[in-house]
Amino acid sequence: MNLPNVIIDLTKAQNSFDSMAYANCFTENATVFDEGKNHNGKTEIQQWIKKANEEYQAVMKPVEYLAKEEVLKAEVSGNFPGSPIVLSYHFKLKDGLIESLKITG
Repeated sequence: MNLPNVIIDLTKAQNSFDSMAYANCFTENATVFDEGKNHNGKTEIQQWIKKANEEYQAVMKPVEYLAKEEVLKAEVSGNFPGSPIVLSYHFKLKDGLIESLKITG
């Protein structure tokens, strides 16, 4: 699978529970939409993923990447009901970083 470097970095950061490295994959004013909530800016994104990592201990395994749509499908497993599940990560990339991310089931 041919993934953009920033998505490879994001996956590695998620799977090592490194919230700072995860946040560093985003632009300064990036947004993340997950579980019905928006998280705005790198600081808020870092706090959100740190809390999610502590609660869910989720790891992701990319299964498909649709380059034109910038959508990654990944199998996510962790400490949550229904694990594992396949989630879709809808990216908007800018200058090698993530400008926005929407996670859907």
